[in-house]
Amino acid sequence: MKLNTRNQAELDHFKGHSATWWDERGPFFVLHALLPLRLAFIKEKVGVHFQAPDKSSLSLKGLRILDVGCGGGLLCEPLARLGADVTGIDPVKENILIAKRHAKDRGLKISYLPCAVEDLPANTSAFDVIVASEIIEHVDHPEEFLNTCVKHLAPHGGIFMTTLNKTLKSYILGIVAAEYILRWVPRGTHSWEKFIKPEDLVKMLKKLGFGIQEMAGVTFSLSTWRWEFTPSLDVNYFLWGARH
Repeated sequence: MKLNTRNQAELDHFKGHSATWWDERGPFFVLHALLPLRLAFIKEKVGVHFQAPDKSSLSLKGLRILDVGCGGGLLCEPLARLGADVTGIDPVKENILIAKRHAKDRGLKISYLPCAVEDLPANTSAFDVIVASEIIEHVDHPEEFLNTCVKHLAPHGGIFMTTLNKTLKSYILGIVAAEYILRWVPRGTHSWEKFIKPEDLVKMLKKLGFGIQEMAGVTFSLSTWRWEFTPSLDVNYFLWGARH
C-alpha cells in the first residue's frame, strides 16, 4: 500500500485560506514575520555545510532545493532570488496556483508541483537541500514523512525544518494565545497532539543518517515587537540536519 501522509482536514483548512498567502496582514502574517529568521538560518547553515559565500547575493547558486509543503511560495521566492534552483510542492492545488501566479508576476523561475512528497517520481533528480518548514506538525505519519523526504536528498545534502515543541508552554502560546486570544493564525491551524519534541525529531533524523544537527529556538519579543532567536526550544524551533 502506498504511503499517504496527507491529513484531509488539515488540507481543507489551508485550502480555505489559499487566496491569502501573500497578504502580509492576513492569516499567514506570522510566516511573513518569521521569514527573515528562516532565511538567515538557512543561509548560515547551508553556507557552512556547502562552503558557500554567505555574504553573496547569490549565495545559494548551484544548489537544488525542494520546499515540501510550500504553500503559496513564501520561502521559495527568496530562495530563488539567492540563486537556488527551487522546486516547491504542495498537495493543495489552490496553493500551487497562487504560488505560480505570484512567481510569474515577479519574473522568478520556480518549479511548482501540486503533489505530496510521496507522489514525487522515484527518478526525480536528488536535491541538495530539503525544506520542511511548518509542515511536519500537519501531516500523518511524521516519521514516514521524513523518511520519504530524505529519499530525495543528495548523499551530502541537508534538511531544514521548523516546527513547534510539545510542551505546556507551546499549547498556551502556540494555540490558546496565537489562535484564540491574539488571533495571529486561524483557529484550528494547529493540533497540540501533533507537535514534536526536539529530542524526538533528533532521533528520527539520526535513524536516517543525519549526524550533523543544529537547533535554534525562536520567540516573539514584546519589547522589539518582532521574532528573534532564543536559546529556548520550548515553543518554536528551527533544525538543520546534514549528512557527513
